[in-house]
Order: sequence, then C-alpha cells, then structure tokens
Amino acid sequence: MNQIVYAVPDMSCRHCVNAVSEELTQVPGVERVDVDLSSKKVVVYGVRLDDHWLRTAIANAGYEAE
Repeated sequence: MNQIVYAVPDMSCRHCVNAVSEELTQVPGVERVDVDLSSKKVVVYGVRLDDHWLRTAIANAGYEAE
C-alpha cells in the first residue's frame, strides 16, 4: 500500500475533516484517509494513487492541497 501526504492549511473544523475525507474516499484506489486537524495534514493510503485525482477531490471539498 502506498501513501501520499498533503498539507491542507485551510481546514479549521470537524466539518472540514469530514468534507475532505468524504471526497477522498470516493477516489479509485483509496483505501484509507487519515486527517490530522491540528497539523492540517491529510494522509491518503491505497494502491495506484493518482495525485491529480486526489488534489481534485480535495478541491471539490473546497480546499487546496499543498
């Protein structure tokens, strides 16, 4: 299983965490998403992860991945 880590600095609440997690779990290949609100980091685990689609999912949730 691979992992990709993103910083999502605009996340500020539980709603943000849920929105980002929900969008990311719909991306093919994603098996698990861990979001740490205090560090504003998102770790995506899965197989054949595609950076473009993961960033698009985060954008669809209303945030920008760094």
